[in-house]
Amino acid sequence: MTARHDITSADILPLAEYAKVRDESRRRIAARKRNRQVEVGPFVTFYFECYDTMWLQIQEMIFIEKGGPEMAAGEIEAYNPLVPKGRELVATFMIEIDDAERRRRVLATLGGIEEAAFVEVNGERIVAAPETDQDRTTAEGKASSVQFVHFPFTDAQIAAFRAPGAKVVLGLSHPAYSHMAVLPEAVRAELAGDFADGPT
Repeated sequence: MTARHDITSADILPLAEYAKVRDESRRRIAARKRNRQVEVGPFVTFYFECYDTMWLQIQEMIFIEKGGPEMAAGEIEAYNPLVPKGRELVATFMIEIDDAERRRRVLATLGGIEEAAFVEVNGERIVAAPETDQDRTTAEGKASSVQFVHFPFTDAQIAAFRAPGAKVVLGLSHPAYSHMAVLPEAVRAELAGDFADGPT
């Protein structure tokens, strides 16, 4: 199946139509999401986004708020940048610490972590570019617990990533949080589908 790289208003189902397919859509996309998340170190989980995950996010927001076309337009504008455009992977990563006081202390040490994410394909490092809609590190150096990053690939890096069995490492190189994880083959294969066929 060819990956889709943009959500348009024509893709958004009216409330009544979405209600009919909501349970099936949530099940189908939840199954995809299982191979689109990777834990890196003790506190961080990367959730790799795609057309389906962002489509579901928009539909759910509209469904819960009982919104109409105007709301749909705003949600599309907000979430479309997180749909990979053919030569990138896009991820939300969350810093998840249950204890509120510990979370506050740790986040205070992680300013700039959004610039420390990387993917390595066969040893070649691709450094993340943070989503630019807002600054997610405060002036005091405190990181947001939710970050959005893009990993831009060259055509050669895409080809290497797509090769079955390729060693792909996801990591963070922050001075206060330096951890790596090797992508399971099922995750690598799922994410390989995010790239467009041929140069874009």
